[in-house]
Amino acid sequence: MSADNSGGDVSVPLRNVLNSIQCIRDRVRDGESNESDGAFNLSNFWDTLNQAVKAVSQEATKLSLAFSKPPLPSQQDGEKLAESVLKSVLTLSTVYYWLPKSQGVSLRRQVRDATVEVLEGVAQLLEVILRSPLQTLTQEQLTSTGGVWSACDCFAQLPRDNKAAVLVVLSAQTGVVKDAIEEIEQALSEAQDPFSDVLDDDQDGDEPRGNQDTYWSEKDRRVIGPCQGLMKASAACLRKLTTAVKANGDVTTPQSLSQLDDLADIAKEISPGVDDLALCLYPPMDYSGVENNVSKLAAVLKKVLDIIRSSHVCGESELTWVQFLDGAVDHNLSLLSGFMCQCVE
Repeated sequence: MSADNSGGDVSVPLRNVLNSIQCIRDRVRDGESNESDGAFNLSNFWDTLNQAVKAVSQEATKLSLAFSKPPLPSQQDGEKLAESVLKSVLTLSTVYYWLPKSQGVSLRRQVRDATVEVLEGVAQLLEVILRSPLQTLTQEQLTSTGGVWSACDCFAQLPRDNKAAVLVVLSAQTGVVKDAIEEIEQALSEAQDPFSDVLDDDQDGDEPRGNQDTYWSEKDRRVIGPCQGLMKASAACLRKLTTAVKANGDVTTPQSLSQLDDLADIAKEISPGVDDLALCLYPPMDYSGVENNVSKLAAVLKKVLDIIRSSHVCGESELTWVQFLDGAVDHNLSLLSGFMCQCVE
């Protein structure tokens, strides 16, 4: 709010609560949960958390409305508003801390991130109110209020246990890998020159460009083949793992919960490996870079398959595709090694 419309000291309690919420947000982002000594009731946790989120949304709405038009709230009313907002935020953060890591690290991370988003949204709303003029409800204030609502609404879509949380991770990884594979396939199918749509406008006349660094050579295309095979093995691994977790994932024992977290953590390494490999395939192709990224991705896939093999989600039927994909990784590595020898000659 501007200096001319500060309503005496009404801004002071808002600034104080803003500082407090920023501290709470930072503690939630970086802090640890409280470990539960006894039995933890996950269903009760979700009921209480949803009530706390609803309260934050309501208090943010009240705050925004109070500062949407003249006259400004009195200092006393401003203090009451600030206290109510702070109380709702403290309740939300306290309930979040109830969730122990023993319920699953993947679940807790996603609940933590959602909680931080709400706290960040409330802090941004307070910042906007403090620097906005009183005469009108600004678009920025409307947007910030909507941001709090949106962050609160996200809690309805959060996974309710660690198995569901791991499936969220796997789905995100699968989408990234699928996109990378499709981009390479499209570039290969559209033209000899993957940059033709970017550079054609710069050409004078009908003469072809002389810069062969924008073209894939036949040798390049032979190298791309096993790289695509490795990328497709990555996608297949994520799809099969998702199916296995859906069918066999267990959240009733500490060991099973820990294994699910291990699967989620190692799966997160797949998409960066696929992206790095895909990027170095574009011309001019750096063969040493391709070799390096292929080795890294293959090592990640081998590690993923080993962790799957030793986890509770791997039964007899899953072992079949684990062994198949393990062989597919070796096969593509062997093919690439042969092509690389030809490229060096």
